[in-house]
Amino acid sequence: MSASAMELQEALKKYFGFSQFKGLQEQVISNILGDNDTFVIMPTGGGKSLCYQLPALMKEGTAIVVSPLIALMKNQVDAIRGVSSEEGIAHVLNSSLNKTEIKKVKSDITNGVTKLLYVAPESLTKEENIEFFNGVAISFVAVDEAHCISEWGHDFRPEYRNLRKIISRLGDNIPIIGLTATATPKVQEDIIKNLGMVDAKVFKASFNRPNLFYEVRPKTKNVDADIIRFVKQNSGKSGIVYCLSRKKVEELAQVLQVNGISAVPYHAGFDAKTRAKYQDMFLMEDVDVVVATIAFGMGIDKPDVRFVIHHDIPKSIESYYQETGRAGRDGGEGHCLAYYAYKDVEKLEKFMSGKPVAEQEIGQALLQEIVAYAETSMSRRKFILHYFGEEFDAVNGEGADMDDNARNPKPKEEAKDNVVKLLRTVKETNEKFKTKEIVNTLIGKTNALITSHKTDEREVFGIGKDKDAFYWKALSRQTIVAGLMKKEIERYGVLSLTKEGEAFLAQPTSFLMTLDHEYSEASDDTIVTAGKGSANVADEALLKLLKDLRKKEAKKNDVPPFVVFQDPSLEDMALKYPISMEELLNIHGVGEGKAKKYGKPFISLINNYVEENDIVRPDDLVVKSTGANSGLKLYIIQNVDRKLPLDDIASAKGLELPELIKEMEQIVFSGTKLNLNYWIDEILDEDQQEEIHEYFLEAETDTISAAMEEFDGDYEDEELRLYRLKFMSEVAN
Repeated sequence: MSASAMELQEALKKYFGFSQFKGLQEQVISNILGDNDTFVIMPTGGGKSLCYQLPALMKEGTAIVVSPLIALMKNQVDAIRGVSSEEGIAHVLNSSLNKTEIKKVKSDITNGVTKLLYVAPESLTKEENIEFFNGVAISFVAVDEAHCISEWGHDFRPEYRNLRKIISRLGDNIPIIGLTATATPKVQEDIIKNLGMVDAKVFKASFNRPNLFYEVRPKTKNVDADIIRFVKQNSGKSGIVYCLSRKKVEELAQVLQVNGISAVPYHAGFDAKTRAKYQDMFLMEDVDVVVATIAFGMGIDKPDVRFVIHHDIPKSIESYYQETGRAGRDGGEGHCLAYYAYKDVEKLEKFMSGKPVAEQEIGQALLQEIVAYAETSMSRRKFILHYFGEEFDAVNGEGADMDDNARNPKPKEEAKDNVVKLLRTVKETNEKFKTKEIVNTLIGKTNALITSHKTDEREVFGIGKDKDAFYWKALSRQTIVAGLMKKEIERYGVLSLTKEGEAFLAQPTSFLMTLDHEYSEASDDTIVTAGKGSANVADEALLKLLKDLRKKEAKKNDVPPFVVFQDPSLEDMALKYPISMEELLNIHGVGEGKAKKYGKPFISLINNYVEENDIVRPDDLVVKSTGANSGLKLYIIQNVDRKLPLDDIASAKGLELPELIKEMEQIVFSGTKLNLNYWIDEILDEDQQEEIHEYFLEAETDTISAAMEEFDGDYEDEELRLYRLKFMSEVAN
């Protein structure tokens, strides 16, 4: 069956209430309706689900949708049931159903009621199911989150690898649709090969999400206070805060709660019931914020997440893109804020040290990309899209001003001659070094690798010693993004020149280098204005009433609020005041099914709506602490007094040594003495102690990074931290 553009538009309006398709949706749907294999690569929030939902509703028979997560299936089924008066239009078939429920599902399919059946790959392998499917009309099979097929993908699942075999047992010539939000070419090839879709038409959408505002702030001691301030400035909006460790998730959720923010924690350490409870509280808008590890979010189809905060920088640009992509799926504002400190990256490197070498090298290369992203001074959007192999015009592109660097551009300086030095060094060392060795060669610093290659005898050795290592690292990052050099991920980050780089060497032209970020505090006004959001909402008070009503209706129907009406629909109502069913159908995102099912109470509320609501801004805040740590502090003080080994104190409380040191810093910095001589005398001799003592006496700052730089690798981070505690106890307290 193929359909005219007119028929597609009508179906879109009828089922989903939208008057136009987004991006590539229309072409994808036409291709599916023509019974062709189809491969769709679309960013998170780009409207992937509609690509198979609409043709499934239009075609004869039932479409099977293979999906990796039970929570995700339930979400999607609720959403589809919301657009139809027929309960059985969409069903789930997985291990969570009992016999009676399975019977109901099968009879709805046999009677042609069910248009979409969501299954886990495991359910497809059961003989009785395969037999059943052979006797009914299957319109097509859609494989959602198809990157699960790829070993390179981030969720390798063996059942996914066998999908091709299973699908061929369901019947002859069933069209296959693969959909993913992961863009790397390697993963794409793997999916196509594995699903045997060699002739599939590939639709690759732009990865640009113009409504997202990207911002990176330096991670200081006051990061929690900054997060609280940010959330309070966006009070009433939904948001996700990602942390790397479960411990931090629980701590931060508590800190937010005691500071008057409705928040819940979420991580894989909770049992399934607790996880489901917290996830539902977030979806049903009983809480505003969920503080989570990355275990949260895959398939969270909440369209109105207004901010995604990364308390810790993620491990790769892919993860970052995937996680920030959960903001603003409805096209409204989405603020993506990441806190960055290089020591977090060092922590991630430590985690990797136990893995096989090849994996470490790849992980390392991915980490360097995220460091480059955090430290870059160019358009963050351009940086992300460049990573995914997409060009972006940072001046006229859609969303060009939507990041902190674009709003507050950094100064630039001419770096033509230094780019020549950099490219020459890469070329004359035979393109076999990574950034670190290239930088060391430029500044004239030897290490084992440089000596073994006799690089220190070459002419380029030390030609850049008038600048420091930070300068050269920044310049090499910008040169890579400008396309003059490339980093070979397969060769673990080795640098080589591109054709453009060779041309530049032969005939240098101007190269404006952006001076790297001064990480100063962000001004508050960048927070509120970031994003298009609900700029054209005429009536904030009405919008609030509509949202409350939506919540009530959602509870009554036991569905998440966005299933009733999405934010843009409510915003449109607050602009147009529809008071009849007819007028309601002109509202964005409202089709006949929705209007019939949920419209009445909204129309009568708008009809009766008269009085205004004053909006009160939250006062500036004092961060309250949770008090949960006072017992731990007391334990530490008592046991240091008893001269217990620090490793024993740490392990008794389930801490690593660096975490214990952090707790001790809080004790000492708030004015309590700790006598650590018994421990420090074990790890540092008299001369070493004297040297560090003199350094701290004369230093302008007590930061460990400054001390590390001063001693240039003579001492470990932990040694300097512990000595600083002794110093502060004796000198300051």
